[in-house]
Amino acid sequence: MGSLFGALGTALSSLIANEGAMQVTANNIANANTPGYSRQQVNLTENAPLVIGSLVLGSGVSLDSVQSVRDQVLELQIQQQLQDQGHLNAFAGGMNQVQALFNETQGTGLQSVLSKFFASLQSLSTDPTNLTLRQGVLDAGQNLADEFNSEASGLQQAQRGLDQAVPQTVGQINQLTSQIAAVNAQIAPLQPAAQTASALVDQRNQLIQQLSNLVGVSVINANDGTVTLTTTGGTALVVGQQSFALQSQVDPSSGLQHVLAQGTDITSTLTGGELGGTLQARDQAIPAAQAQLDNLAASLGNAVNAQSAAGFDLSGKPGGNFFVPFVQPSPGSNAGAAAQFAVAITDPSQVAASSDGTAGSNGNALALAALQNKPLVDGQTVTGYYASMVGSIGSQAANALSQQQAEQLVVQQLQNQRASVSGVSLDEEAANLVQFQNAYAAAARVFSVVDQLTQTAISLGAS
Repeated sequence: MGSLFGALGTALSSLIANEGAMQVTANNIANANTPGYSRQQVNLTENAPLVIGSLVLGSGVSLDSVQSVRDQVLELQIQQQLQDQGHLNAFAGGMNQVQALFNETQGTGLQSVLSKFFASLQSLSTDPTNLTLRQGVLDAGQNLADEFNSEASGLQQAQRGLDQAVPQTVGQINQLTSQIAAVNAQIAPLQPAAQTASALVDQRNQLIQQLSNLVGVSVINANDGTVTLTTTGGTALVVGQQSFALQSQVDPSSGLQHVLAQGTDITSTLTGGELGGTLQARDQAIPAAQAQLDNLAASLGNAVNAQSAAGFDLSGKPGGNFFVPFVQPSPGSNAGAAAQFAVAITDPSQVAASSDGTAGSNGNALALAALQNKPLVDGQTVTGYYASMVGSIGSQAANALSQQQAEQLVVQQLQNQRASVSGVSLDEEAANLVQFQNAYAAAARVFSVVDQLTQTAISLGAS
C-alpha cells in the first residue's frame, strides 16, 4: 500500500511540474512578437529520494523555478548604443537645418552675393561716373546685407527650434523615470521569488531603453531587484521607488531653455540621447557658425568702410561709410554683426570710386574690388573664410549622418544578438510543448494505473 501511494505522489508531482512547464511554454509562444520580451525557461529538479531499507526510490520531479533568459552585458550595451543613436539622430537633424541655410550649390547663398558685390565694384571701375553702375554697387551691397541678415536670422530660428525641443524632451524623461520608479516598487516585494518579476523586469528594461534614447543614463542594480538611474553626469533620476523630476527653465542671459535638477543647472553635464544631441547642436554647433558669420560680416564691413574713407565720391567729397559701422557689444566680440549688417548710403553718387577727388578717377573702386583677394578675416580672404565655414558645417553634417547610419547598424546587430539569446523560437517552443505534453500524458496514465491498483488492493482487503 505504501509503495502505491508513493507512486501516486510521484505521478502527481510529475503532473504538476509538466503542467507548469506547459504554461511557461504557452506564455513564450503568446509573447513571441512582444517587444522586449525575454524567453522563459523552466528548471525541473529531481525530488529527494525515499530510502526504504536497502532500497533508494525516486520520488518524482518538482518545478523548481522559472527563469528569464537574459544577457545583462548585452542589455547594457544596447542601452549605451541607444544613447549614442539618439544623440546622433538629434545632432544630425540640427546640423541638417544649419546646412540648408548655406546651400551654395544653388548659387543663391552668401558666396554668390559676395562675388557679385566685388564684381559690381570692378564694373564701376570701368566707368566711375556712370550712375547706373554706381546704383548697381548699392544694389549688390544691399543684396549682400540682406543675405547676411537672412543667414543670421536662419541660424537664430534653427537655434530656437532646437530650444523648443528641450522642455518637450524633459517632459518625456520625467514621465519615463516616474514609470520606472513605479515598476521598481512592484519588483521589490517580489525579489524573494524573483522569477515572478520577470514580466516587470522586461517592462522596466523597455522603459530604460526608451529613456536611454532621450538622455545619457547610468544604471546601477540594487540588491532588492530595483535599479538606480543617474545621468552620465551623476544627477539622480531614479533611486529605488522614487523618481526625481528634471525642470526646464529659461536662462535670462541667453533666453534659452536650461535643464535643472533640484534647482541646480545641469545643462552642461547632459550628454547622450536626443537631449544631449539637441543641446550640442543648439549650444555648440550653431553658436560656432553664428560667431564665424559675425566675424565675416564685421571684418568685411570694417575693411570696406576703411577703404571707402580713403577715396572720394562723385562730387569730390571724402568718402564715408559704405556699410553701417558695427559697434562691438563687448571688447573682442562681433556678436550680432551679421544681423545688423546694412548699407549706410542710398545716393549712388556717394560711392567713393575716386582716389584723387576727380570724377573720372577709378583708383578707389579698384582698391575696393581688390579687397576680395586680401586676407581680411583670420588671415583668409572673405570668400575663402566663408568657404571654409560652409565646408566645416557640411563636414559636421556629413560626419553626423555617417555616424548615425553606422550606429543604426550597431544597434540592429545588438538587437539581433539579443533576439538570439532572449527571443522566442516558435519551433523550439513547439518541440518543448510536445515534450511536456507527452510527459504530462504519461504521468496521467501512471496516476490512472496506480489508482486502479489501489482500488483493487482495497477491494481485496475488504473481502
